[in-house]
Amino acid sequence: MGLGQFGGGLGVVRWLHGRGARVLVTDLSTREKLARSLEPISHAIADGSIKLRLGSHETADFQETDLVVANAAVPQPWKNPFLTAARDASVEITAEICLTVDRLNRDRVIAITGSAGKSTTTAMTVCALDATGRAVRCGGNIGGSLLGSTAISANGWAVLELSSAQLWWLSPASGRTGWSPKIAVLTNIAPNHIDWHGSVAHYIECKAQIRRNQGVGDIFISSFALENPVLAERAASETTEGAWWINGWQTALPLPAEIALSIPGQHQQRNAQLALAIAQACASIDGHPAPMEAARAALRNFQGLDHRLQPVATIAGIRCFNDSKATTPQATQLAIASFEDISRIHLIVGGFDKKVDLSPIRDLAPQLAGLYAIGVTQDALAPKPPAVRCGTLANAVDLAFQRAKSGDIILLSPACSSYDQFSNFEERGTQFVELVRARQAMPHC
Repeated sequence: MGLGQFGGGLGVVRWLHGRGARVLVTDLSTREKLARSLEPISHAIADGSIKLRLGSHETADFQETDLVVANAAVPQPWKNPFLTAARDASVEITAEICLTVDRLNRDRVIAITGSAGKSTTTAMTVCALDATGRAVRCGGNIGGSLLGSTAISANGWAVLELSSAQLWWLSPASGRTGWSPKIAVLTNIAPNHIDWHGSVAHYIECKAQIRRNQGVGDIFISSFALENPVLAERAASETTEGAWWINGWQTALPLPAEIALSIPGQHQQRNAQLALAIAQACASIDGHPAPMEAARAALRNFQGLDHRLQPVATIAGIRCFNDSKATTPQATQLAIASFEDISRIHLIVGGFDKKVDLSPIRDLAPQLAGLYAIGVTQDALAPKPPAVRCGTLANAVDLAFQRAKSGDIILLSPACSSYDQFSNFEERGTQFVELVRARQAMPHC
């Protein structure tokens, strides 16, 4: 249910098909929208061993089957009518992440979650562990699937980025006994995905699963309460779980306050510190030291991920950055804080409405060189001047370039998901890159 476009759905379809299962893919999207995900299984579709139902779901498909594998992105699965029909018919329901962790040795799993920074922290952790000589694989919300390739060597580690939705599926609320990793990591918490969860409290409680089933000898790492005590206190007050992120493992060796990173932003320093702490935690579990200077050197050379404060081009002295992965106000605030002078930033924001408070971004308009709003949330983000409603990303980029001057920054950091106008944040970011580079190729730009 829900093939999606991030690789998890495709991974589980190929894994099930490879084990001899008869697979039906049912998705509300059209064949055209799913073309990239369908192409690798086109042969099996052609021979009929994988069947498709696209553009709609049929209740009978969920009742007359042995197993339903739901995409973790399906909103509020506890009351989805098709999943309810499966439950009423006593059909087992699971998700790709559940099938994956069931086939991993949890004692060799690191899982990372948070409202912002989890993808970069995941990638930095892979970078640091590789530099210390440890075999490492990554998967989960960062994209792809570890199903079918879950064998981890004796000194190796699996690194999973986990979303709040994936953590719900790993919790007792989904019908499981509950799962948490050997090493659990929280970057931070801010309201997000309220459209999926229904409330801030539910979102925070799902995040708590990262630690809930840990036992003696397991490790939890987070500096959230120290770095942002006000936000941490507010989050604790919004859930019955309380401040579940405190009293984590403290690294035995002091870490440097700063690392000379190649990517901008104080938040990237925090991500790097978490990656180093994880590397030290792995060393403590493995029982032999990790060459931490090698890990720090690797992080110094880390070039970042696409769509995360990605430098795109400098045109007539105007620097352009693609931060399309910033789908929350907090992530956008972190991106803005990466630059010295907010008054030189032309900020492009807006997109799908996740029912979170966008006022912290809206209220920045008088301080910015320009705020250009797009998508469904443009009215909320640009109710009046100096903010401007642009409708589309192309219009926003065009207006930003008209108004920007040498020394300014054009920053796509939307604070919203992309699903109103794009298939995903990657498509949105790619369009921004193309729009910028097209201007770069223009004469007298």
